[in-house]
Amino acid sequence: MKMKIFTSTMFTFITLAIFGQTIPVSTEPELKNVVLEEYTGIYCTYCPDGHAIAAAIQENNPGRVNLINIHVGGYSNPSGGDPDFRTPFGTAIAAEAGVPFYPSGSINRRSWNGGASAIGRGEWNSKANIIMDEVSNVNVGVEADINVQNNLLTVHVEAYYTSDSTDNTNFLNIALLQNNTLGPQTGGGQGDEYNHMHRLVWLITGQWGETISTTTAGTFIDETYTYSIPDNYNGVATNIANLEVVAFITETHQDAPSGARAYPAYSNFEYGNNARIKYVNNILPQCGFDITPTVNIENFGENELTDIEITYSVNGGSTQVYNWNGLLFSLQNESIELPAISYTTEEINTINISISDDDDNTDNQIAYEFNIAEEFSNTVNLILNTDNAGSQCTWDLTNSNGEVLYSGGPYENNENIQETFELVHDCYKFRIFDSAGNGGGSIVLYDSENEIVYSSAGNYDEGDEVSFRTMENLSINDNNLQNVIIYPNPTKSILNIENAENSMIEIYDLLGRVVLSENNISLNKQLNVSSLSIGTYLIKISNNGQIKTDKFIINR
Repeated sequence: MKMKIFTSTMFTFITLAIFGQTIPVSTEPELKNVVLEEYTGIYCTYCPDGHAIAAAIQENNPGRVNLINIHVGGYSNPSGGDPDFRTPFGTAIAAEAGVPFYPSGSINRRSWNGGASAIGRGEWNSKANIIMDEVSNVNVGVEADINVQNNLLTVHVEAYYTSDSTDNTNFLNIALLQNNTLGPQTGGGQGDEYNHMHRLVWLITGQWGETISTTTAGTFIDETYTYSIPDNYNGVATNIANLEVVAFITETHQDAPSGARAYPAYSNFEYGNNARIKYVNNILPQCGFDITPTVNIENFGENELTDIEITYSVNGGSTQVYNWNGLLFSLQNESIELPAISYTTEEINTINISISDDDDNTDNQIAYEFNIAEEFSNTVNLILNTDNAGSQCTWDLTNSNGEVLYSGGPYENNENIQETFELVHDCYKFRIFDSAGNGGGSIVLYDSENEIVYSSAGNYDEGDEVSFRTMENLSINDNNLQNVIIYPNPTKSILNIENAENSMIEIYDLLGRVVLSENNISLNKQLNVSSLSIGTYLIKISNNGQIKTDKFIINR
């Protein structure tokens, strides 16, 4: 629904009640602001570079740059369970812009090369600078508010023409964006945790905007719109705390003289002071190490949140108190890492966290369960492949007393590291680190029964860790399989396995996936491995409850 403001009295009322501040738009000639519409997609390898370039332009020109990321085209079509960031508007906008490749972008929808408006990311900065040096014939201002009780968005736009437009008809466009949406992004280096910003979710004024029929100098536009925000767009949850509004005017469907953006204010909170616990960060299975839990606190009240008393305990043990001090505005949240706490391990462990009383105590407590770590045999093997930056990779293995028993790195580039750890019955923690924060090569940690303790293709960012237990007594007796011979190693296509009659064999890659298996093999088996790729593999031979594991290499 649209409401036009007719009188200054009504304008003042809405300004004070809904927005809490006036715009007002300037009536003096101003320089143009940039409206950069980026055409992107979750499977576009070079799109993260486009995102970074656009973000730098905005950061270097505070208040002058408006970013709209439009997920459109083949790279945006989701597969499997990936999120659908597309909108009903993207295809028509991309067609009008003549998008030649991804990523590309339109700077104020101007035709720069005598054709369509979409240009490559290498030109964005120079073209944005041209726009920002030009005087606009129309100034645009915007402010917004969200009623938190019913998710009703109210957008107030003002525009003033300081000189005549070149077209008798212009169009007012209002784009609703969502920030901080985690999802997949090819080339982003963060798996499914890439942070998508400025993502177009809806055009409040429709595909091409609302008509402005008077575009001469001195024309003042004053419009207010309301829009009911849905719970999701294409199944992707809406988070009203991360919404952003961009308003801009176009001459026809192209040429946007200027635009403005705003983060909504929030109104109609039920309580003035209301902190709430949103969640506890995932706690990996543990086996006796002190834990440092992380809890996320949100300010769901009208007033600023500056301090919280956080009380926590594990399995009914001793209680610890942590006093947080900071600043959270309405709907802002923060993840708070609590100091380490000791506890007695159980099969299922429970951490209880509560925060100090406020106007609503119904959401001030949380109980979170985490499991005891898995148990493995006492011989644990490590295979680590470094990437082209081996010097960034280090690791260590510690026992329950925090003593470093084994460690490694930095390494040379593209090394294959193989280690064996003989461990007594205890609790252990293995940690892998990458000093650049972008992960490394593949890694697998497995025991003598070929059970995978930890594996990664290398996407562990700055690092990762796993806790595990070892058995009090070895559960495997390999005597009946001690005469098994595996050769040649390395091999090209045939792996000979002798003295393993009636055994079952399973071959695993370094991610723990079974890639080949056979039952009841002959006494002297010739196994064809020509279908497997070059690399290192694990072979597990099982017979009457006894297990033998070994590793071999395919090298052609």
